[in-house]
Amino acid sequence: MPTYLYKNIETGEIYELQQSMRDEAYTTHPETGVPVKRILARPGIAFKGSGFYVTDSRPKGGEGGGGE
Repeated sequence: MPTYLYKNIETGEIYELQQSMRDEAYTTHPETGVPVKRILARPGIAFKGSGFYVTDSRPKGGEGGGGE
């Protein structure tokens, strides 16, 4: 089951709550009943640099595209 981030509207505390992708977003915390709002989180991966193909898929024979 996916984990989503929710923020307590009153205190600003952030919770991680698990729920099905098919369920509607919580408006209150399921255990405490305090009002919450779903927030977006950064993805766990970031691609930086000049590109995956350019830096990682070059032939090992040397410079250039000749393969000689």
